[in-house]
Amino acid sequence: MSLITFIGLTAGSLTTIAFIPQAVRAWRTRSTKDVSFAMFAIMFTGIVMWLVYGLARGDVPLIAANSVTLVLAASILIAKIKFG
Repeated sequence: MSLITFIGLTAGSLTTIAFIPQAVRAWRTRSTKDVSFAMFAIMFTGIVMWLVYGLARGDVPLIAANSVTLVLAASILIAKIKFG
């Protein structure tokens, strides 16, 4: 594995992991009052675009990180819609 790929995978892992506490908290507490719908909707759109970009380039770190992050961001958006 090249250093650049390692850096990409590490960066993607860290930014993906950052979503986990919010997703877990939203579903455990059934509360999303402090979560900005607009921010997560914009973030979700950006993640989709990064994923499409990664797929177009065949970039494994971008594809892996953004696939998982997309699921986490979607779960937060769903919780926001469901729990208000």
